[in-house]
Amino acid sequence: MPRGRSSIPSSIASTSTPLPISLTLWEPWLRPDARATLLPSGVKAMEHSTANFGGGRDAIPDQHGEFFIAALTESLELYSPFVPAPTMASWRERMKKPWRQVVRGNLNNWETYMMKGEWLRAQSGLADRGGAVAAIEASWNTRQRGHFAALPWSLYHDRSSDPDTLSVEAVGRGNLLALIHLGYDGPSAAEIRKVAEAGTRMTLLLQDPSGQTPANGRTDDHVWVDVGYQLAFEVMAERARRQGNAWEAGQFRHAAMLSFQNIERWRRTDGAWAGSYFVTKNHFDPALRVGYQDASQYSNYNGSLMFHLSEAFHLRASEIKEQPAPAEIGGYALATDKEFDSVFANAGGVQMQANLRGQVAASSGNRWTPLGVVRFARAGWDTRLGPSDGALTEAGGVTFAPTFLEGGRWLRMADLSARYEGVWSVQFVHPLLVRCAIDYRPRAGASGPSFRDEFTLTPDGILSVATKTSADAVEWGMTWPLLENDGKPLQRSGKGRIRSVQYPGGGDSQNFIALDDGPDPVEEPLLRGSYGDLRPIRVQAAGHANRTLIYPRKAGEPQAPPKIPSAGTIYVGRNAVGGFGVGTADFVFSEPCGFLIQMRNGAAIAVEADRAVVMKMKGKQIKLSKYLPGYF
Repeated sequence: MPRGRSSIPSSIASTSTPLPISLTLWEPWLRPDARATLLPSGVKAMEHSTANFGGGRDAIPDQHGEFFIAALTESLELYSPFVPAPTMASWRERMKKPWRQVVRGNLNNWETYMMKGEWLRAQSGLADRGGAVAAIEASWNTRQRGHFAALPWSLYHDRSSDPDTLSVEAVGRGNLLALIHLGYDGPSAAEIRKVAEAGTRMTLLLQDPSGQTPANGRTDDHVWVDVGYQLAFEVMAERARRQGNAWEAGQFRHAAMLSFQNIERWRRTDGAWAGSYFVTKNHFDPALRVGYQDASQYSNYNGSLMFHLSEAFHLRASEIKEQPAPAEIGGYALATDKEFDSVFANAGGVQMQANLRGQVAASSGNRWTPLGVVRFARAGWDTRLGPSDGALTEAGGVTFAPTFLEGGRWLRMADLSARYEGVWSVQFVHPLLVRCAIDYRPRAGASGPSFRDEFTLTPDGILSVATKTSADAVEWGMTWPLLENDGKPLQRSGKGRIRSVQYPGGGDSQNFIALDDGPDPVEEPLLRGSYGDLRPIRVQAAGHANRTLIYPRKAGEPQAPPKIPSAGTIYVGRNAVGGFGVGTADFVFSEPCGFLIQMRNGAAIAVEADRAVVMKMKGKQIKLSKYLPGYF
């Protein structure tokens, strides 16, 4: 479960307050000439697609009728003012085809498309309301309820990969959230609302500070998944505003715009492809299908992206003052349920995601989920450098995790999904300081050395202290995953026991720094993952511990790495001081407490504590009452 609070201004927990993301990103769809340019093609598409729908399942490409219902129904309203009445009447008549005659019948997230679509058709007079409610209730009570994890997670289990997919999770949950937002009032409406809203709140903690959805599972690193997050966050922003919760509404609106900003990165500008989007988060030629699943095609996932972007645009009804998203603030550590088996920690906007279990066999044409740490992220920093995912291929895997020598071969933990698993523990959580650990152990019936990797997260970076915890006399080290190419080659630098990477012309860089003496790092063959080429760097240490500082450096920050405390519960940084205890030499509290002090130019400008205490500062005594945060 998450711990901590999200009401702390981000200027305390990070180096800068996130600014609202300009709506000018919508401008390609708002140009005055867009209607004249797109309308004739759109009319042709509607004529073709409604004819397919009216012809039933066998007339629909791949029998994917579930995906046609909501999209075409919503489009009727948009096209109504611009087409002749007989044309609209023809389209509407085709759209009355009973749902059982058009759907393929898959019972995972596909079914939620039917549920949302049938309610829309009932509202538009294209289907009987009673029949629509009966279909939705039958789907919910016999199947879809069982796809949701228990509270407090309430995440959607698609069960189309193992570990389960945190990407497709957004689809089932998002469709059911939309169903409720569209006014569904059947017998199960309250229950659906409860789990869909709770799951969307939880995903605020899974989103990374740059707006990316979490890694892992089928369709990992697909661009369309981010629009699923954007759309759900926009829904929640509007709902929170209606309920009078301005802070929560602002968080959801800003999280939605972070997602949108991340999507914009993947819009193509090359020639005839300009305006379309890469399917997966890389710049490789789409013909190479890097990171694709079997069903991934250029047209279907561009179509899905544009459809949901349009929904998000039309849904956005209110001006809402943006507030920092939880991922930009931090102060939490959580583990998802065992079907996902992924963990997250965040201090001051520096986030880490790791997998406690890796995928053993391919699913949907790919291997999606390697064992180990797959993402390092930071607010206001290019999280792609993190890296923002690991890699798992037939040739092996790479994550930030231990590696060891066995039978003359170096084995990385990401290679060993069938043999190893991780055990997660959390020692301390504060908005400025999180301590957590992963113990890597052989699975039942397997053998091999055991390791422990202890992490300290602060707003400046992450300290990893790895040790071998078994008595096995084996050589071992740590693997650094260095992104070298995502279709646009990156610049590498560093010497000795430091490796750095950045985009050409970019100011942000990722820096892996070995803090202990040892042999020169060894570079191993590149592995192409779902979002780019990762270089495994094997790093050994001369002593008992193998310490790595992960320093996600922003443009303009010092080249010298920050000092991250290796022990204790208090963080002292340039912009903030905080943790749990009686304070520091400059700030002393009357009793141990959780506290946070915002700093500017070496002076405290704001203080809060988790209980009533007296603080001594520069000879003055200041009485503090208990700070009561507003939770998201």
